[in-house]
Amino acid sequence: MKSSPLLLVVILFIAGTATAAESPAHLQPFASEKAFQNHLAKIKAREAEARRKAEIKYSSKAYDSPMPTAIPAPPSAPAMPASEAKSLDMVQVTGSRIAQADAQSDAITNVQTQGVDEGGIVKKLGDYLIVLRRGRIFSIEAGKNALRPVSSINAYGPGISPQGAWYDEMLISGRTIVVIGYSYARGGTEVGLFQIDAAGKLSYRNTYHLRSNDYYSSRNYASRLIGKQLIFYSPMSVRLYGDAADSLPAVRPWQQKTGAFKRILPATEIYQTGITTNAYDLTLHSVTTCDITEQATLECRAKAVLGPSSRVFYVAADAVYVWIGGSGLYGRARKPNESMLLRMPLSNGMPQALRVSGNPIDQMSFLERDGFINVLVGSQANGDGMWRAEGRAGSLALLRAPLRAFGGAGARSQEKHYRPLPAEYQWGIQNRYVGDWLIYGSQYAPGGDTPTYAVPYANGGQAVPLALKHSTERIEAMGNDALIIGSAGNDLVFSSVRLDAKATPISGYIQRNAVQSESRTHGFFYQPQGEAAGLLGLPILGGSGERPTAAVKYLRNRKLQLSDFGLLVAAPGKPQDDACQASCVDWYGNARPIFVGDRMYALMGYELIEGRVYDESLVELRRINYAPRTQAR
Repeated sequence: MKSSPLLLVVILFIAGTATAAESPAHLQPFASEKAFQNHLAKIKAREAEARRKAEIKYSSKAYDSPMPTAIPAPPSAPAMPASEAKSLDMVQVTGSRIAQADAQSDAITNVQTQGVDEGGIVKKLGDYLIVLRRGRIFSIEAGKNALRPVSSINAYGPGISPQGAWYDEMLISGRTIVVIGYSYARGGTEVGLFQIDAAGKLSYRNTYHLRSNDYYSSRNYASRLIGKQLIFYSPMSVRLYGDAADSLPAVRPWQQKTGAFKRILPATEIYQTGITTNAYDLTLHSVTTCDITEQATLECRAKAVLGPSSRVFYVAADAVYVWIGGSGLYGRARKPNESMLLRMPLSNGMPQALRVSGNPIDQMSFLERDGFINVLVGSQANGDGMWRAEGRAGSLALLRAPLRAFGGAGARSQEKHYRPLPAEYQWGIQNRYVGDWLIYGSQYAPGGDTPTYAVPYANGGQAVPLALKHSTERIEAMGNDALIIGSAGNDLVFSSVRLDAKATPISGYIQRNAVQSESRTHGFFYQPQGEAAGLLGLPILGGSGERPTAAVKYLRNRKLQLSDFGLLVAAPGKPQDDACQASCVDWYGNARPIFVGDRMYALMGYELIEGRVYDESLVELRRINYAPRTQAR
């Protein structure tokens, strides 16, 4: 395997850890509200003193000192806690659900972790598809022998101005529809509660306003649902000048007149990292859990860790992981163990931490499995906030640390927890765990001399280059094997990869003059149809000219041999005027493949097309346009 000189960089940035006295088993909370306020006052005083010294320094022109020639070694690290963490013998699925085709199943989202639903633009409840689009919610009957619009409603409540608001994500629990949005005008996350009855009619229940900063990520999702628990990760910048209470997580029901916020985070649920943080970078990393019931009320509670910004978060079956600190913006060099990985249990347990190096690419860089946390990190990565995941990653390494290594603020990763990985092309990294392998590559690399790599992450094996003649724009799971999708010139290429004792590319399918039209994970779905067979769907744009053809492409997988299964094509013509009032840009995309038993649907904007399988081929059965102006009011 060809080695990269950049491996030396990653070895440097992870080196220098040792062991020392045992640290506490978890992070320490503030003892009281007074203790929390005193801590903020100390940070404020420290910043004032730093500014005073800087003014003296620059006034005397004492700014010619040379930059240090070497990064100082970090303090010696404490030993791991002696107690063993409970091993999690749970199957973590990092692709489409592995269940067989089931018309009764409501699972139509390509989720990262089995049992953890993610906020999206389309969900299924019984015979109904529910779509969130451009500030409205739509219900569509799609069961038995029907395909018809049933009901629509604004994604915001009566009396609420949608100006400056984006309604991005939707989840369903029972007959409760939860819509997640962010209001720049009101400054926080909005949680709208709606009801769908047995006939598919939608009705409004309530809206809640949660204090938070903007949650947007070009790759990640803000909300998760486990059972009836709605889970948010929310970063909050702490205001040192003014009332710090205004920076703390709080919730209030929507009122036309300003209502009082109810604080949901006591100081005794705020935990300290021990990281020295500048006032401008001080961030409260909070995990808020709300119970979804059939009532109009929303009961929420929160835990938070106080530390620096720069974040990626990942939700496992029983914990939320948040990677903080260690920003490499503007080319700033990182120090070893400068970042911190937080593990925040979804139960009543206390948060734990591990000092770590580098930064993950996005949420797909994480996998908790068999008592370990695995994370792909880059020496120059900056997390997945906004569009940061699309930038430079730098040198790469795989962090694999046992859960027992987590502890208090002094717990540190060790050099043996990192494995340097080759990285000839460092921009636009895509990564995913499939079965026992980590696969990563670049969406900008053309293939050939810049291969995609497969790493057997659990057994310490070497990274295997996959000789694919295309870029890596998407990595998905097909059961225990992988599908890698990317561009080669003007064509879109699908490559299957067998993952057993080795990683072996098997077959490729080329869609001429096409690109994928959705980059988010939810834009893809794989429906298994036996141990080594299945169908997959992906939205594409094909052809040439000013207005290329939009379609959903379907392929059949038989023992990793990919073959054409057909297209469901959007109607030509200009988009309709829907008198949009909110969320008028599709930041989360507008096309999805949907599999319901032996039926396949293509959602493309305001069109929903149904296909059926006849004589081993896909045939369009019917289509509807559910745009607001085409429905009876």
